[in-house]
Formats: sequence, C-alpha cells, structure tokens
Amino acid sequence: MNDLPRKPLLLVVDDDPLITDSLAYYMGGDFHVITAASRSECRERLRSLAMPPQLALVDLGLPPLPHRPDEGFALIGDLLAHAPSLRIIVLSGQNDEANARHARTLGAFDFVAKPADPERLRQTLARALAFTSADAEPEAVRRDSDLVGASPAMDRLRQQARQYADSPFPVLIEGESGSGKEIVASDCLHKQTQRRDRPYLALNCAAISPTLVEPTLFGYAKGAFTGATQAKSGYFEDAADGTLFLDEIGELPLDLQPKLLRVLENGEFQRVGETQTRHSRARIIAATNRDLRREVREGRFRADLYHRLSVFTIAVPPLRDMGTDRLLLLEHYRQLYFRQAGQMPFQLAPDAEACWLAYEFPGNVRELRNIVIRLTAKYPGQTVTRPALEAELETVPSEDQTASWTPPEDPEDLTRMALQQLQGRDGFSLDDTLRRWEQAYISAAQQLAHGNMSQAAKLLGIHRTTLYNRLETLSRAKNSPKES
Repeated sequence: MNDLPRKPLLLVVDDDPLITDSLAYYMGGDFHVITAASRSECRERLRSLAMPPQLALVDLGLPPLPHRPDEGFALIGDLLAHAPSLRIIVLSGQNDEANARHARTLGAFDFVAKPADPERLRQTLARALAFTSADAEPEAVRRDSDLVGASPAMDRLRQQARQYADSPFPVLIEGESGSGKEIVASDCLHKQTQRRDRPYLALNCAAISPTLVEPTLFGYAKGAFTGATQAKSGYFEDAADGTLFLDEIGELPLDLQPKLLRVLENGEFQRVGETQTRHSRARIIAATNRDLRREVREGRFRADLYHRLSVFTIAVPPLRDMGTDRLLLLEHYRQLYFRQAGQMPFQLAPDAEACWLAYEFPGNVRELRNIVIRLTAKYPGQTVTRPALEAELETVPSEDQTASWTPPEDPEDLTRMALQQLQGRDGFSLDDTLRRWEQAYISAAQQLAHGNMSQAAKLLGIHRTTLYNRLETLSRAKNSPKES
C-alpha cells in the first residue's frame, strides 16, 4: 500500500457540513480531503499535518461572521503564512466581484461562486495543481539566484544583501506581504554566503500557536508538557551553525521575547522542562510586515530585542515602487508558466500593458504571479485586452472619491452634517448609523491590512481583542431580529 502514489492534499474550509461532506465525496477520488468548519479549526488542522496541503477550497463567510467575508479574507493570509506555495480557490456564496478581486489580491488563485458545478471545480483544482510543481519559489522575485528587476529600489536591495550576506550579525528584513522577504533571506542571505552548505530553517511566527512557539524554537524535555512523550530538539539546535529565519517576528509572544534576546546576546537557551544550558551558533534572520518601531512605542515589542534584531536592516520594496520592473516580472513568470503548461504564452495588448504598469499590485509579487498564472490558463497564445486584464485586478477608489466619505473634524461641520441627515427624515436610528460607520471603517482597515487582524487593529487605533469583540457585536446586531 505504501507503494501507491500519494494523492494531493486538499483542504476544504466551510461551516456547512453538507458542503464539506459533498466535496469530500466528489473530490475523494482525486484528492486526499481534509475539512475544517472555521478559521481557528483550520489553523489547528494545519499545525497537525506533517506536510502542508497543495490546494485549499475556502469559503469566505465563516464563523463568527458567516454573513461577511472578513474571516475568509483573514484565513487566506493565515494559509499563505503557513504555506506560501499553497493554491487557494475561494468557493463562496458571497458572489460579489469586489470580494473576488480582493481575495485574488490577498493571494487566492481563483474564485468560484456557489453553487459550483463539481466538474468545473475539479478542472479548476487540476489547473491550480498543474502550476504548483514549478513554483518552488512561492514569493519569487529571482532569476538564477538573482533578484529580477533593474529599478533603483532593486539595485539598493541587491547592494544591501551583498553587504550583509556574510556578516554573523542578525538581519531584519522589512517589507509588505507578498513582496519576497523569504526569498531575500534564503537566496541572498544564505545560499550566496559561506553558510550555503549548512542548514537553513524557517519558522513563521504567525503560523504557529503562541503556546507552541517556545518548544518549537528551543525544544523540550520528555514529560515537559502533555504529549511530550520524548525529548525533542528545537529549531535553534537543528539549525546548528547555519541560518534560522524567523518570519513575521512581530507576532512573537511578548513573554517569549526575553528568551530570544538571550540567544541573540550570548547564544544561550534551554529546552522547555530542562535546566541544562545549551548554545546556538545559528545566524538569525528575521522578517516582518509590521512597523516594529511603532510596536516598540506601543509596548507590544521589546525595544532591546528590536535593536538586537535590527543590527542590519533590509527593506524589500513594494511592487508599486519598482516601476517597469513590473514588466520584467511579467516576462519572468510568463516564461516560467507557459513552459510548464506546454502552451503558447499570452501577450498584453498595448492598452493592457499600460494598465499593467499603472496598477499598484497591493498584493505585491505574489499577486502578480497569480495573475500571470490565471492569464496563462485562460488566454494561451492570445492577446489579453485591457478589459480582460482589468477583470483580474482589484480596483480601489481614488483619494478624491474617498475624501468625501471622511467625516469633518470641525464639531460645527459635524453638527451641520447631522442636521442634514435628521431633517425631513423619519425612522432615523443613531445605533444603526453608528454601526454602519463602524463596520465601514473596520472593513476598510481589513482591506488595507490584507486580512491581517493585528495590522487592521493598529490602523483603527484599537487592540486586536477589541476588534474581535466589535466584529462579534456587529455580527450579533446584524443577525438579531428587528424590534417592531
């Protein structure tokens, strides 16, 4: 039985058991299907797997907000943090084109509206799976171990990477989600250094339960906690004198930060449940999409740890600052994927190319890569028109359009606006009005944060727990029966 070829692993996340059971039945012949009913259950399932799934079908409307896409958007970020090469197909009854485009921006491969034809869904999954084997560089911005791009921003990145490559000191890589921070760590700061033949280990601090971070990093003794049936080494030991990459370091629990600081200062650490002091010789590279200076000011990250991590700092530029590098990346991925698909490459019409250059790619290189994959699959050997391209992009209101929605700061102006709304209007509800404003700002923050709830809370000036509480309150208010 062990000689049989292994089926690809398909993760299905939906809170409707009828849908998960049906999908498991229909797809069970081609895939090994695992299911989850919520974002939290999904994360637990992922942590229990020896290998991450290749594919995921994700519903946007998940508890505790089944009538909104917020949890689904956040889950896309969680999944890609856990497995950057995972192909995510959004399967949702919330058939809103804006939701579809935003899901793609966050990193979803495609969007299929419910109810979905099983055969069409199977074809979509097969198409997504076909593009996974050549995608060993999930946030790739490279060509032959070099970074793709000729812009000044990329030149600065190359220069910094060469300057810090063989230094034994920590490096902090800053950059937005999907910009290629892990590629900089693995290719530029490990594979092109004297440590290239030594271990390279990566841990995403956002993709692991806070209670598991310490034993994962430092290891644990037999009996240290329930389930610790034998002693186990951690990442610091396993990395030996190689490189340990800590992604999303801003998510590291505050109470664990002093222990990481101790390793950085003198190499000393202890396994959980042991008193024996061990030593690490690994070089530490950390990455974050947060503003750690702000985190320090607001007491969520230790200042001494930040200064120790940021001995050297590299800023990975967002794609919107890379000018015509967008075209170089387009050509890089077009060549990569048309060869894999065995089809003729698509071309962009002149006005579509102008649109490509004008688009800011809020999802950065990951978003660009997924767009190229979809265009390769949909338009082999064809010329892609501007309308066809725009259907793949997320459009956002301009500053002029959004400025009118900004409430005035002057109290008198606010009062005049309230007067206009109250005069000649029956049935006004202050609670409903405030609720709509609150929901609008929360939704906007989640979009700007690409589903990262911690970042969304910071944009709103509230704690993450407060944000979750307000979302739950809004959901209850929306689903509660109206008073007569």
